[in-house]
Amino acid sequence: MRDDLVTAADQELLLHLLAIPTVGVLELSPADPPPQFWEAQRDYARAAASIGFEVVSHASPAPDVLMRDDVPLPVRRAAENPDFLASQPSLLLRLGPELPREDTVMFNVHLDTVAGLEPVGLSGGRITGRGAIDAKGPAVALLSGIRDAVRRDPALGRDVAVLVQAVAGEEGGAMGTFGTRPLVEAGHVGRLNIFCEPTGMRFLPRATASMTARVRVNGRGAIDDRPDVGHNATVLLGFLAQHLAAQLDPRDRPGRLCIAGLHTGHLHNRVYGSGELLLNLSYGSSDEGAAAEAALRAAVRSGVQRFTELFAGTREFTSTAAEAAVITEVDWLKRGLPSLDNAAAWAEELLTRAGATRWPDDEPAFTCDAIWTAGLEDTFTAVLGPGSLDGNNAHAEGEYAELDELRDFAAAVSSLITGFAEHRRETTPRKGISDASAP
Repeated sequence: MRDDLVTAADQELLLHLLAIPTVGVLELSPADPPPQFWEAQRDYARAAASIGFEVVSHASPAPDVLMRDDVPLPVRRAAENPDFLASQPSLLLRLGPELPREDTVMFNVHLDTVAGLEPVGLSGGRITGRGAIDAKGPAVALLSGIRDAVRRDPALGRDVAVLVQAVAGEEGGAMGTFGTRPLVEAGHVGRLNIFCEPTGMRFLPRATASMTARVRVNGRGAIDDRPDVGHNATVLLGFLAQHLAAQLDPRDRPGRLCIAGLHTGHLHNRVYGSGELLLNLSYGSSDEGAAAEAALRAAVRSGVQRFTELFAGTREFTSTAAEAAVITEVDWLKRGLPSLDNAAAWAEELLTRAGATRWPDDEPAFTCDAIWTAGLEDTFTAVLGPGSLDGNNAHAEGEYAELDELRDFAAAVSSLITGFAEHRRETTPRKGISDASAP
């Protein structure tokens, strides 16, 4: 850890960015102030300009980027409002000329946050505020590390280009579909790509994707005096929630299962005939995702069958049992997203030399925008950042980042970029790559 990284000016920038509300639109509640992505990204671009970065683009994507089957349904519905994308720009910065992919490093960081604003402050070497660790803190530390690297190696910004994607649309289930994905698909990537997320300074060469299933009951309701004449969606979905939890517990696959929201109604004196149960299933490969989807459909069928057997002889739930198979269906709010799993010895060596350790293979990965670099040829992608999602209270009350954590990340960024430049000189000797490349 070096005291000359994440300076007082960097800390001031971070506190300023934390004070700008950038709650993702999909998480926005009436109590939250309107997000100010344009302002936050402009201020970030101004800070980057002092290092030598230029703005390649600062814009919202075209609406047609969301007209795809792999875009989560809540995003497509939100985009029916013409103001939705207009308030969700992403920023692309470049240090140096536009160079081939093999001479480029790309960093991705998201400036949107989850809902629930936190008090912003600095005390005792700890910065607090929504986004302090996820991911405005890493975004500022990133600039500090790049600035240090530029001082150390004049080839940066000349023979090696650095791209920074400062995006919206990472949180709230947007899955990068209107932030990161359009930038990646437009070719704004490098041979080395780092997605800045809290990993405890362990580099993670994997990223899971997830699918969201909705189990719906569409029956008829009833009054509480005659519950037998209606379909009781509460009892049926409650039963299915427990059945699916037991049947789909991922004992034999890496992905995770989240039994999420269950809703039928709020009153005590009626039978709700309709409702829904949400489930999230993550997966590390397309084969695992397909198997998890098939398992879910089978588990719903067996659950409905078991419910019918158990409740067929009851007084209040006979109608529900008899017609459970007819009134129960499964649809998908999110499906078909890619997952990332890549390897490259040269890149992992650079990351190790920069002070990062490898995320253990037997420890589950998590989902982030890095999935959109899956399948890119001649590239390597890793997720890397300071702190941890749980340990630093990301998405929770009391989110914070220690300045020492941010400095460690900045130092790793500096070493990683200078190491990449040196690697290019050693492996691709040619006139002009640097003074040190001459034979």
